[in-house]
Amino acid sequence: MFSRDPRQARIDTLIGKAATVHGDIDFRGGLHLDGHIEGAVRSDAARDSTLSVSETGSIQGEVQVPNVVLNGTIRGDIHALERVVLGATARVEGNVYYGIIEMTLGAQIIGKLVRLEPETPPAAPAAGSAA
Repeated sequence: MFSRDPRQARIDTLIGKAATVHGDIDFRGGLHLDGHIEGAVRSDAARDSTLSVSETGSIQGEVQVPNVVLNGTIRGDIHALERVVLGATARVEGNVYYGIIEMTLGAQIIGKLVRLEPETPPAAPAAGSAA
């Protein structure tokens, strides 16, 4: 009824529940995390790149991804130029820099919320006569 985006996020990379990654991760497209990451998580600059973290997933490090869907725990700052969606079981220990944020009752943030201004395209040159 209130769904803003009916599309399911694309998953290109999956880190399972029993996996622990020590080190930074750079990815393209969609990353779904059920396990644990000890390091920074970054995606390419594509506006549709998405990180989704399940209830069992956790990240100890900075996150720089345009779209973040969090139901687990992140201990570090989140930089999401597009959208952050925090589910009822989401826990953030760090600052959240966002374009749009959506929070469900029960989500916890220990840190600051900072809204990022949308990037405006450069102004087109004024139409004028050419010499």
